[in-house]
This record gives sequence, C-alpha cells and structure tokens, in this order.
Amino acid sequence: MGFTVENLTAIDDQLSQRHIDLDPAGYFIIYLDREAKLICAKHFTNIIDDRGLAVDPETGQVIPARAKVERTHTTVFTARTGKELCVKIFEETKPCPVTMFDHAAYLGREFIRAEIALVTGKEYVQD
Repeated sequence: MGFTVENLTAIDDQLSQRHIDLDPAGYFIIYLDREAKLICAKHFTNIIDDRGLAVDPETGQVIPARAKVERTHTTVFTARTGKELCVKIFEETKPCPVTMFDHAAYLGREFIRAEIALVTGKEYVQD
C-alpha cells in the first residue's frame, strides 16, 4: 500500500471501525463555531453499565451511539487551536474530565482535525 491520501484515508476508515471502551468520565461532542473562529467541545457525563454501554446517569437509559439524543452537557470547552483546547481540558480542568489514555489520544486527533477544518473552511464531522 503506497503513501497516498486515499491509502491513508483507507487506514483511518478501517481503524474507525474497531471496538473502543468508553470513558466512564463521559464523552465529548466536538463542533466548530465558525463565526467566533473557535473549536468547541461539549462534555457530557455518563455511567458505563456492566455491558460496557454508556448510560445517562439521570435516567438510566442507554445513550445510543448514532442517534441524536437531547441531553444537557456539563461543560463547554472552547479554544482557537487544538493544542489550546487540550491544555484547557487536560491541564487546567481539575478533576480532568478524561480518565483513559486512548480517549485523550482520540480527542487530541479530533481537535487537530477540527482545527484544520476551521482554518481551511472544510466541513468537520467528528469520527
């Protein structure tokens, strides 16, 4: 497999299909505020049940991965760059709302993807 954008995209697409364990500290919905020129990350708490599914701590209902769910976020983090957002979340927020290394790595990747989309004007869709 050569070093082309298509091949790199295929690798990323394949890796996006793997199983990941959910962070018991919660999850983030990442989006852009183009008008304010900011990357935004809404943090939502959850509980992981004995099946490994994310559950709303208030209702006990399973949080679907692909369906739109109306929940209230606990915090909205905003920043101008991916690095600035990482500093705010991982270094300045106590306790840190991320408890798993793989979740932290995922967020770092997504924040950089969001930053590139913000700078280039391309669409950003969270992986």
